[in-house]
Amino acid sequence: MHITVFGATGGTGRHVVTQALDAGHRVTAVVRDPARLPVPPRDDLTVVTARLDDRQAVQQALADADAVVDALGVHTSGPTTFRADAARVITAAMREAGVRRLVVLSAAGAHTEGDSAPVRFLVKPVLGWFLRHHFADMLAMEEVVRASGLDWTIVLPPRLTDGPATGSIRRQVGSNVRGSYSMTRADLAAAVLQAVTDDTVRAASLSVAG
Repeated sequence: MHITVFGATGGTGRHVVTQALDAGHRVTAVVRDPARLPVPPRDDLTVVTARLDDRQAVQQALADADAVVDALGVHTSGPTTFRADAARVITAAMREAGVRRLVVLSAAGAHTEGDSAPVRFLVKPVLGWFLRHHFADMLAMEEVVRASGLDWTIVLPPRLTDGPATGSIRRQVGSNVRGSYSMTRADLAAAVLQAVTDDTVRAASLSVAG
């Protein structure tokens, strides 16, 4: 499979790239700074330098792709529409290129379905206040994806940590995973790649946790 990864130099995106290559996929890594991609040149990796306002470069990144992973991140605590704006650009380019499969990363913290009462009524309101701008952008992005007409999955991880993959991944469609509040970025990348080829999570929100 040929997978195009947006946000390929981010904390999770770089794991998606390396794990996809290790699994035998071809990868197009979309980056702003190629020097930040910690993967040496190889025949099954194409690196495309692109800003999301460069329509031609985004289209180039989708050439011959079978699936797209949006692992973009936001590095601001203030108001932002970056993720929603990026989703509009990526989904429009996918429709134009005829690429159907899309897996995007959002955040379990922006949702309360399936949470225990203490988490729903005590933890999440506080978390939602501190991350209100980030979550508002995430939720707007999710709406763009759902309305895209594409073959999408929205992956909802908890708090992310650095560290090696543990191989322990719990999944829940339609509601948050109870009793687990963190996972490594390496495990999240593995969950994302599982979702790319999993027919049971298409047109669904998929919560994951360690």
